[in-house]
Amino acid sequence: MSSSWLSTPLQSTQASRLPFISLLMRLPGWLCFLALWLMVLPAQAALTLRVAVEEGSSQVQVGTSTPAVVKDASGKPIAQLGAMQGARAVSQGNGISLGRRTGSQFWIEPSNDGLVWIDNAWYRGSVRLVSTGQGIIAVNYVDLDEYLYSVVGSEMPTSWPLEALKAQAVAARSYALYKRNKLANTVYDLGDTTTWQVYKGVSAETTSTQAAVQQTASQVLTYQGKIIEAVFHSSSGGHTENVEDVWVQALPYLRGVTDYDHQAPVFAWTETVSASEMRGIAPGIGNILSMVPVATTPNGRVRQLKIIGDAGQTTLTGEQFRQALDLRSSLFVVNPQGGQSGAGKSTSPQSFVIQGRGFGHGLGLSQWGAYSLARQGYNYQQILGHYYRNSSLARVQVSQ
Repeated sequence: MSSSWLSTPLQSTQASRLPFISLLMRLPGWLCFLALWLMVLPAQAALTLRVAVEEGSSQVQVGTSTPAVVKDASGKPIAQLGAMQGARAVSQGNGISLGRRTGSQFWIEPSNDGLVWIDNAWYRGSVRLVSTGQGIIAVNYVDLDEYLYSVVGSEMPTSWPLEALKAQAVAARSYALYKRNKLANTVYDLGDTTTWQVYKGVSAETTSTQAAVQQTASQVLTYQGKIIEAVFHSSSGGHTENVEDVWVQALPYLRGVTDYDHQAPVFAWTETVSASEMRGIAPGIGNILSMVPVATTPNGRVRQLKIIGDAGQTTLTGEQFRQALDLRSSLFVVNPQGGQSGAGKSTSPQSFVIQGRGFGHGLGLSQWGAYSLARQGYNYQQILGHYYRNSSLARVQVSQ
């Protein structure tokens, strides 16, 4: 085995570890809608998650912070990687070329708890490179809690109060296990983007995110004994939503509640869109004259929007409109600006001012609400109990 085919030096970084701390407490009174119970299961191995951090790539740069073993698809060691040296995996038809080796997949396993480099970031655990015939999937095999160290820091500012970070840790753990149970495939369990939850590797970790994960170790949110889809968002704009008013299926734990997100910089926002840009999202109806909400949620989030032009009209969902203009949420009103009428003729508006509130879908945990409640002295159990109604906090051990 040789590392002579490795030549690219890698950036070095290490993340500290904190001792395991376990907190499991009975809930206090206010905001106490979360029944606490303990699920006792036989001891099982810690869960390793498979997280796709690259998918469909023509090439992937890999390396490790410590000496590593390279294995083939059968798990047989075939080469070594030197510490802080890189190699490029290149997609070739139905296979992968890694240095002088070619195969359908490769494993790279660093020694002594070393880190693995995948394209532009360091990660804990190991990496599996898989050929799909249309590119390479780079899958990070990582311990669940070590994955959460990064997710908490990727999804929430690490300087926020620890109780808010702990609420985020429980929600993220629950969400990851729910998605793994529902959507895992033969190659990976989760992705690393907002479609799943954001995972940036060790660069997003801090001692505060590690503490938040460790102090909520093994804790998940459940409903009738099953882990819930613990979705979360940045800011609801004053009130979260019942899930069926935004998506489709009613769920007893995703109910609309008063939010405490008034300190959020995205609580209220304004965007100005030109007439030409507005025509681009609703082609074929001429100059846009006005927009009328056809359906809204009880809290004013737009579900359907009628766009009226001087040559016709069309209807978009609030989400289609939001995505087309990259708006923060679908909780908005639109006001035309610059149109004139008089002397028997009128002109179409020159622009449209969109006034909105919040950031995200408005379901489940409001991160800015959690921040505010934590600043006021409420703990993570109270925060979770407020935003996930009718749920229970369980401590579980999960298996592979």
